[in-house]
Amino acid sequence: MARTRKVTVSTDAHGHTAGWADTDRPPPVADPGAAAFFDVDNTMMQGASLYWFARGLAARRYVTTGDLARFAWQQLRFRLLATEHAGDMSHAREAALAFVEGWRVDDVERLTEEIFDELMAPRIWAGTRRLALRHLVDGAQVWLVSAAPVEIGRVIAARLGLTGAIGTVAEIVDGAYTGRLVGDLMHGPAKAEAVSQLAEVEGLDLRRCVAYSDSVNDLPMLDAVGRAVAVNPDALLLRAARERGWEVHDFRTGRRAARIAVPSTAAAGLLAGAVSAGMAVRRRRQAAQ
Repeated sequence: MARTRKVTVSTDAHGHTAGWADTDRPPPVADPGAAAFFDVDNTMMQGASLYWFARGLAARRYVTTGDLARFAWQQLRFRLLATEHAGDMSHAREAALAFVEGWRVDDVERLTEEIFDELMAPRIWAGTRRLALRHLVDGAQVWLVSAAPVEIGRVIAARLGLTGAIGTVAEIVDGAYTGRLVGDLMHGPAKAEAVSQLAEVEGLDLRRCVAYSDSVNDLPMLDAVGRAVAVNPDALLLRAARERGWEVHDFRTGRRAARIAVPSTAAAGLLAGAVSAGMAVRRRRQAAQ
């Protein structure tokens, strides 16, 4: 049966924008009203997907190891000091604009496929993937929900055999990113709004849906569905899960998540700020050759 890719952008009555892409639409599911939504960073994958994407870019000399070191330090400080407030997210949004500007969508997707196989696949939590596959076997849709560009999320979802991905929408003109976002970063309440929009489009009953996350920042999404599950939770989410009687899974071994030396929460925008200057220098050097 022929399979096609669909990318959808939707804006609700409040002006909030969500984007989702299915991964070559799978056959009709046995339970079309049910779905599972998985956060990506530290829930489905150890660390941040965009950190590993940047590692792959560094290996291909699009960015430098110094860019990565600065980003890792910034993320460690960001996480330990819990400085995720409105000002930080404003910086993250501005950085995201710099990160995507001028890149062709097909190049990003091609690089993501290569880098997933090299660096991301070994860091998929086997336990989380089993949870996702269980939903697929039960006939439910399974969607990734990430602050990364929706095109990157789609590639990851396709590699994992999932239904699709919800992600940040970057404006595209003539197959290239303009450096402007359509709506906000897919973060915090924006994730819950996007899940609700997708439910309307797909005919899902949110009361029969499940959401999985490691971060207290995803409480809006977790509260939006009928069942919430904490996976590799940070301290605040673990406390909330215990208070609310939510199911908890921890697939980490050895060191706790706070000690893992790879960046995690809200990596999309902050990674962009750390590497965009290096990428701009790289592009200028290529143009001068």
